[in-house]
Amino acid sequence: MDSQIYGRSIFFLIVFAIASLSTSTLAALPNNPQPKSHSPTTSSSSTKAAAATTTAQINSNSVLVALLDSHYTELAELVEKALLLQTLEEAVGNHNITIFAPKNEALERQLDPEFKRFLLEPGNLKSLQTLLMFHIIPNRIGSTQWPHPGSGRHHQTLCSSHERLHLATHKNNSRKSVNSAQIIRPDDVTRPDGVIHGIERLLIPRSVEDDFNRRRNLRTISAILPEGAPEVDPRTHRLKKPAAPVPAGAPPVLPVYDALAPGPSLAPAPAPGPGGPHHHFDGESQVKDFIHTLLHYGGYNEMADILVNLTSLATEMGRLVSEGYVLTVLAPNDEAMAKLTTDQLSEPGAPEQIVYYHIIPEYQTEESMYNSVRRFGKVRYDTLRLPHKVVAQEADGSVKFGQGDVSAYLFDPDIYTDGRISVQGIDGVLFPFEEEEVKAEKKTAPVVKVAAKPRRAGKLMEVACRMLGAFGHDSHFSTCQ
Repeated sequence: MDSQIYGRSIFFLIVFAIASLSTSTLAALPNNPQPKSHSPTTSSSSTKAAAATTTAQINSNSVLVALLDSHYTELAELVEKALLLQTLEEAVGNHNITIFAPKNEALERQLDPEFKRFLLEPGNLKSLQTLLMFHIIPNRIGSTQWPHPGSGRHHQTLCSSHERLHLATHKNNSRKSVNSAQIIRPDDVTRPDGVIHGIERLLIPRSVEDDFNRRRNLRTISAILPEGAPEVDPRTHRLKKPAAPVPAGAPPVLPVYDALAPGPSLAPAPAPGPGGPHHHFDGESQVKDFIHTLLHYGGYNEMADILVNLTSLATEMGRLVSEGYVLTVLAPNDEAMAKLTTDQLSEPGAPEQIVYYHIIPEYQTEESMYNSVRRFGKVRYDTLRLPHKVVAQEADGSVKFGQGDVSAYLFDPDIYTDGRISVQGIDGVLFPFEEEEVKAEKKTAPVVKVAAKPRRAGKLMEVACRMLGAFGHDSHFSTCQ
């Protein structure tokens, strides 16, 4: 009897284990619905397993994939720029979602250009993310689940619990709307994990609108610049006329050397460029672009590392370009940088001085430099390492920089050219050519014998002796004998 009871208990345990395993396997499948279970413990465990499996890998039939491949290209581009793909993948893995997608015309032509510029600024990434998450509801709401005519319903969005969307149906024409936007394409895209409705305009949450108005008001406020006492011309005793304003985009008034502060860093003067601190040129973005170009180009990682990590030259070059100056960077490749010894980099300020000698305060391209050396032979370019200059000349159909053993060829021309910064790749590290002082040889002058000319007193004595000889008295003087 005991053996029969023991055998039945083992049989029931095996059956229960197989049933629980099959239930969890069905729950893990994305397209199979979870079977209803009377046990709350089994239901919660299977739900967690399904959420974890879906979050790890998004199905190709997902609503998120459908959004990126749909005709709502402007919205899909904003989602990628806002870095929301991972957040939306987690949202789709946890529950079904409803997306209200504005049409492309609403984002291209009907949107205020200033507001669009505000959204695309790197410092306003949080506002862009809030705006896009405001268009997503963490529930599946199809066109048949809309409120009845004359009634409305508020739904929470993914951006925050305070920002809600109001769904309503008008009594007169039975048109569906969300907030102030009309639904023009109900159930445009339907997938097992969500649905996309097309709307006529962009939905703007109150927090993003307040942030935009606050930034715009601060930008329009113009501070009164303090003005000094009027200057009087001492010659005419009249007030000096103020200098004419520099138009936007004009070259800087001061030369680049006057904009450099003394020291190992590139620090621009307070206001050498056009308009002073208004920064008509976005130098920091241009420097970032050319550094990213060096990294993607390959073979110039050491130069980019020196500009960004070892020194602060990247930031200071951006400030200099913002003031209106142009630069040409002769970038040594990684093979050339690997030949630098520890002694050459250990001295204080050595990396900065090496980079200074590779920066020319002119905008030069491969064509302009090659034409110069073809026409003039040797060309000396000023560098930011005063007073040294880098010599360029034609060699083997290319441009050769430097003199003597320390020389480099133009290896990768025009890596980056945008009108303000030009980057030319070279295959060596340049150093200033130390000219040895040529000592003049002392030439020994040959000894020349100069016959001594008789003095005037000797001739007078000779004439006197002749006169005495005529009278016969020359024998009385020993000088006349």
